Amino acid sequence: MQHTAPSETTTLRFKQIWHRVKVEPLFIFSAIAVLIFLGDHLISLTKDDPKAIVVTPAIREDIRQIYVNSLKTEPTPGDMKILVDRWIDNEVLYREGLALGLDKGDSSIRERVIFKTLSVTQAEVSLPKLDEHELQKWFTEHEDQYDAPTLINFEEAVVASKPSADDLKNFVNALNGKGHSEIDSSLEIFKDRPRFTIVDGYGENFAQSLEKSPPSQWSSLDSKAGTRIVRFMSTKPGDKANFDQIKAKVYTDWKNQTAAELSTKAIRELGKKYKIIDQGDKR
Repeated sequence: MQHTAPSETTTLRFKQIWHRVKVEPLFIFSAIAVLIFLGDHLISLTKDDPKAIVVTPAIREDIRQIYVNSLKTEPTPGDMKILVDRWIDNEVLYREGLALGLDKGDSSIRERVIFKTLSVTQAEVSLPKLDEHELQKWFTEHEDQYDAPTLINFEEAVVASKPSADDLKNFVNALNGKGHSEIDSSLEIFKDRPRFTIVDGYGENFAQSLEKSPPSQWSSLDSKAGTRIVRFMSTKPGDKANFDQIKAKVYTDWKNQTAAELSTKAIRELGKKYKIIDQGDKR
């Protein structure tokens, strides 16, 4: 078995970003701005109807491919809805920016027009008043974002081919020093991987099975990404966050998230003047 330890920094960072995207509605604008360029597909599609925003199968495929390339797994229907909704939000911002003349000097730089329009939208947002009791309640509702996550160390033997169930069983036995296998594989080392990223990539059942596996012993575990040959090494328990110690950060996060939610609501109101045509995934 060939042993390699590829860097996972980019994938892990994207998973952490995606975890935030699902709870912070407008974080997508700064986190995965690469999606912005996809709107150029619409230019030729909406000449006859400037109030139409068309989500084509090609656009959906581009969005899906960016997700797959970053997270190494297929997006769920829920993930795709989040990404497509954010893409539509970007297109609304771009159209509104053009209508406001915010493209002056930036006509060839689409993302700048979007961010300019977003800034105008956010400037009109007024935050509600908040006392400490309400802030602590908000903290309790989002406490998992502040707790230090459980970290898991494990290894995966990545099999290039698609062996039968019996061959896979023999391969696991061989890795554990029992017998021999001709299956080729490479080794991926997952060091201090936050548990929530494992759940995102492999599923909760996989994470639980991994944690219950005998340390340093290879096992075959089912996951939402298919069967995985893994060796559990160790776990570092996480720590609960202390509200009093991070109160200032909690307030900043509440302010940012609330502003993002209100901005998203304002963008969706702007979007009502457009006709959204979703052609669906026709691959």
